[in-house]
Amino acid sequence: MNTQILEKKVDSSKKILKELVEHSSTLQLERLDVPGYEQVVKVTDSKAGLQAIIAIHDTTLGPALGGIRIQPYATFKDALQDALRLSQGMTYKSAVTDVGFGGGKSVIIADPKKQKTPEMLQAFGRAVDALVGRYICAEDVGCTVDDVKIVHSTTKYVVGLPFSQSSGDPGPFTAWGTFRGIQASLKKIFGSDSLEGRTIAIQGLGNVGMNLADFCFWAGAKLLLSDIDRVKLEKTAAKYGAKIVAPEEILFQECDILAPCALGAILNDQTIPKLRCKGVAGSANNQLLKDEHANLMQARGILYAPDFVINAGGLLNVSAELAEEGYIPAHPRQKTHRIYDTLIAIYEIAERNRESTHSAALALADYRIKYGIGKRVTPPTFHTVDL
Repeated sequence: MNTQILEKKVDSSKKILKELVEHSSTLQLERLDVPGYEQVVKVTDSKAGLQAIIAIHDTTLGPALGGIRIQPYATFKDALQDALRLSQGMTYKSAVTDVGFGGGKSVIIADPKKQKTPEMLQAFGRAVDALVGRYICAEDVGCTVDDVKIVHSTTKYVVGLPFSQSSGDPGPFTAWGTFRGIQASLKKIFGSDSLEGRTIAIQGLGNVGMNLADFCFWAGAKLLLSDIDRVKLEKTAAKYGAKIVAPEEILFQECDILAPCALGAILNDQTIPKLRCKGVAGSANNQLLKDEHANLMQARGILYAPDFVINAGGLLNVSAELAEEGYIPAHPRQKTHRIYDTLIAIYEIAERNRESTHSAALALADYRIKYGIGKRVTPPTFHTVDL
C-alpha cells in the first residue's frame, strides 16, 4: 500500500480515538502498533465489563467488514492473535469475492453463555461507532443476530440485522457456498460433482454445519457427524441416518470430504499426517495453523479448499444489504453459487503452477488488492431500519 495513504489513515484513526476518549469516562480505546495492519485497537469499558479488540487489516478495496467473535480466551495474547488472523482472512475473502470491502474482525473476551450482557454489547457498539465506518461489524462465533441488534443500538455500522431491509442470518448462505465448494472439490477429485454415495464428515453442527448437513443429505451423501453438544448431535444424526463420531476422532475418519465447520487451526503438524480424507472443504476460518501447512496437505495428495474462498457466502450475503438499491436476496445467492467456479479456477491454477491451492488463492487475492480490482467507488449505504 502507498505509504502516504497509510500515514493519512493512521493520523485519522489517532484523531478519532482521541476524540472518543475525551467524550467517554469509562470507554477506553488504545491503539496497538502491529506491523502490516492499518489499525488495531484494544477496547475496554470497566463499567460494562468489556475487553475487546478491533483489528483492521487492509482497506484498499473498501471499508473493513467482519464479524464479532465472543470467546473466553485464555490470554489477551491469544485473543489478539485470533483477531489478527481473522481480519487478514477477511481481507483475502473480500478481495477474492469482489464485494468492494476490506478486511477487519473483532473479538470480545468473554464467555458468551455467562458473561455477555446488553451493556457490554452497547459499549462495544460505541467503540465501533468511534471508528466512523472504517469497520463494519456482523455476527460471528458466540455472537448472535440478537446480539448485533443490541450493538446496533449504539452504532449504525452493523450488518446482518433482523429487519425487513436486511440480509439477516448469514449462516444459510455460508453453508450453501460450502456445499458448492464440496461439489467443486469432488469434481476435481473424481471428475463428477455428485454427492450421491459420497461420504462427508462434518465437524461441528452450529448454524452453518446444520445447514450443510441438510444440503448434503438431500444430495445423497452419507454423513459422519460430530459436535460437542451430544443432545444436538444425537438428534441430528437420527434425522439424517448419520453415523455419530466423537469430537476427538472426526478429523481422522475415512471419508471423501472432511468439512471442518467449527474453530480453526485444525490442520497442523499433528493432524495432517493422520487424515484419511481425499479432500478438505469446510466453513471454518483459518483451518491451517500456518500457511506452510498447505504444502503438507499438497504433499499428501489431499485437496484443500482455501477457507477464505469456500466460506465467503456469509460475507456475500451481508455485504449485499449495503448496496445503494438495498438488499436483494437473489444477488448474493447468485454470487454464492459461483464459489464453485472460483474454486475450480484456483484448483487449476495450483495444478498448473505446481503449488498449493492455498498459495494460489492468496496470489489471486494479492493481485486484486495490488491493482485495486473490485475497489469500491461509492460508499456503502446504511438504509433506514425498523428495529
